[in-house]
Amino acid sequence: MIEHRQSREAQANASPSDSSVSAGSRVFDSTRELAALALERAADKMRDLREGVAETANTAQRKVHDYAGASARYIADQPVRAALIAAGIGALVMAAILVSRRRHH
Repeated sequence: MIEHRQSREAQANASPSDSSVSAGSRVFDSTRELAALALERAADKMRDLREGVAETANTAQRKVHDYAGASARYIADQPVRAALIAAGIGALVMAAILVSRRRHH
């Protein structure tokens, strides 16, 4: 009770510049807290994004590995057919390149 009365007396005797400094200090502290919260939220979002990208990359890597294995098995089981498919794809790619060169000239 005595401390509370002394605090009120100190506030009553405080100059306007003291109360301005006190108000400025409160505003600064409040701003610092808001900035800290914003940084924490941004860090959380970046962590979530990084985890999502890592998960997507792992999934893609597994699929590529699965496709490579399936391709290797197909080539081992059907070597002639695989060679013909590869030759056909190569011919299509070459035709596309030739057509695109003719269009540019």
